[in-house]
Amino acid sequence: MERNESENKKNYWIIFAIIAIIIFTILSVYYFQELKRNINNKELLLKEINSIKETEQKGIKENKDIEKQIENLKNINENIQEEKEITLNNAKILEQKIIKKETNYKIAYLTFDDGPYYNTHKVLDVLKKYKVKATFFTIGLDKDDCYDNKKESCKELYLKEVEEGHTIANHTYSHLIFKGLYTSADSFIEQVKKQEKLIKERTGVTTNIVRFPGGSGTANAYGIKDQAINKLRENGYGWVDWTAQDGDGGWVATGDIAWNNLVKEINEDIEVILFHDYSTQTLSILPKTIEYLQNKNYILLPLFYDSVKVNK
Repeated sequence: MERNESENKKNYWIIFAIIAIIIFTILSVYYFQELKRNINNKELLLKEINSIKETEQKGIKENKDIEKQIENLKNINENIQEEKEITLNNAKILEQKIIKKETNYKIAYLTFDDGPYYNTHKVLDVLKKYKVKATFFTIGLDKDDCYDNKKESCKELYLKEVEEGHTIANHTYSHLIFKGLYTSADSFIEQVKKQEKLIKERTGVTTNIVRFPGGSGTANAYGIKDQAINKLRENGYGWVDWTAQDGDGGWVATGDIAWNNLVKEINEDIEVILFHDYSTQTLSILPKTIEYLQNKNYILLPLFYDSVKVNK
């Protein structure tokens, strides 16, 4: 009897030990699996944290870059204007040296009348390629939709001309020579002021250079030139005609004819050259014209109020 009880106790402890070992093994496996899972989770968490930090740092950098770009865009007109003023101050000095024959350099002012047109985009592309600044005598009537491409808008071209560093100038709002523009000096100056307002609204620039539609000779033919010039002076405007042209204001059949017309007229040390934005013939000879003038020692510049070529 005692022996059986002893055997039973022994078996009990063996079973207990086996169960304990099994439980310990299960707990150990679970613990190590959980530990491994925690380690993996921590590694993933660290990776996630590092990724978030990298993203944040990249985002901060991108935000700073964007803010800088926005700031540059905000200042673009100011920067262009400042650079332009420096250039034009130097041009004023150069004009005097040319007049006094103290330099071999010459100046050519390329000017484009009657725009903007859809063709103006291509003119601007050529000027940009050659790093040349010009002057655009703009009008406002019927210009929201491009006259030479009614499906396109020309409204933004006023600002584009300014942003690319060109001089934007006044050619009256309507250019309607035969429909009342030159009825009187008052009707003329009214059209000048209307165009000044449009330019100011679209570019932020107040222009002070005017070209008479058809030239000052046309105003003279209508008998109002002197009165119109007095009105311009009273309102702080200067005015300018031209010294050379390729004839694109009329009908020019080919680029060769336009070219021959132009080179015959280039003979002054300070030239104001008349072109028109709409002319595909002028566009075709524009690269050759720029190269020709530069080879002849001309510096190509945009017009400015204090130029000797601007009548005050």
